[in-house]
Amino acid sequence: MELMEFEELESTNGYCGELDLRNVEEFTTVWAHRQTAGRGQRGNRWESEDEKNLTFSVVLHPTFLPAARQYELTKALSLGVSDWVAEELGGELNRVQIKWPNDIYAERRKICGMLIENKIGERYETAVCGIGLNVNQTEFGEGAPNATSLKLLTGKDYELRGLLEGVLESLRRRYEELVGRGQWAVVGGQQSAGCIEREYLGRLMNLGKECNYTYKGKPIRATITGVSEWGHLQLTTNDGEKIECGMKEIVFEREGR
Repeated sequence: MELMEFEELESTNGYCGELDLRNVEEFTTVWAHRQTAGRGQRGNRWESEDEKNLTFSVVLHPTFLPAARQYELTKALSLGVSDWVAEELGGELNRVQIKWPNDIYAERRKICGMLIENKIGERYETAVCGIGLNVNQTEFGEGAPNATSLKLLTGKDYELRGLLEGVLESLRRRYEELVGRGQWAVVGGQQSAGCIEREYLGRLMNLGKECNYTYKGKPIRATITGVSEWGHLQLTTNDGEKIECGMKEIVFEREGR
């Protein structure tokens, strides 16, 4: 695994996008100590104090995945980060959740965001997984009203390089599990989702819980029931309507608003 380390980049995902990724070794990691224009989901900007947090991107070549099952990579990587966060919190997995599709929350506050950018033909070709992980930052602006960090949760100061090595190892374990556990073998006429699917749903925030959302611009009260094989969120409203939606169609309303 190659580590490309920079004092400053606009965006680690953006830097990867300038490379000929076909010739980049799998699990090559681009790490920036300062990221001046980091990107998150929905086109949002990722807020991060200089030298306080981890901002990095990992290059993967998941060619074993059919294009129709690309969301399995999101599940595996989300589990990898949440495994690691839980380990840093003393192994208390119940303190960590995944907010669909791949934000990591600790004690119901956001500690990590992930942006996966794909190149896909008939099969998955390349994925660049950008990760922003709050580590030593203790104050957040209005753009991150529900954020937390490892330091806020534990009271400790952390050395970033050692943490990066740990989270990369956790990501690698989950990625290798995705590759090696027969996830794509046909069982009974259907592709097997395996334990990654079960664990992802087991950590999914608000699963089975009635909550407030904004769906296509309108407020609804609904219960998350699952995630489709394409990665669409599945919900049932309190009047019985079944919804399957993409990320741009729904907004989670924060508790206490």
